[in-house]
Amino acid sequence: MSQNNRELEQFLYPSTPYRGEFTPEKLLFHANLQQFARQVEYLCALETGGNITAEEAFQQMNHLWKDLKHSRQALGWQGED
Repeated sequence: MSQNNRELEQFLYPSTPYRGEFTPEKLLFHANLQQFARQVEYLCALETGGNITAEEAFQQMNHLWKDLKHSRQALGWQGED
């Protein structure tokens, strides 16, 4: 991958390292949370640009939220330790 492609990928898909006590479940949930945030950001941009309605954006965000919640439950991790 060229330097320009890496920079573009980092710009489009920023990520932050996991901070805190490491467990595979927490690391996976962290990745899921970052993906959720990225998708919500895209939906906001689509709604702001007039490509989807506010209701469509809300419905899709609600679906993403439920998916994130289910992933957290499937990982058996409930948050604060």
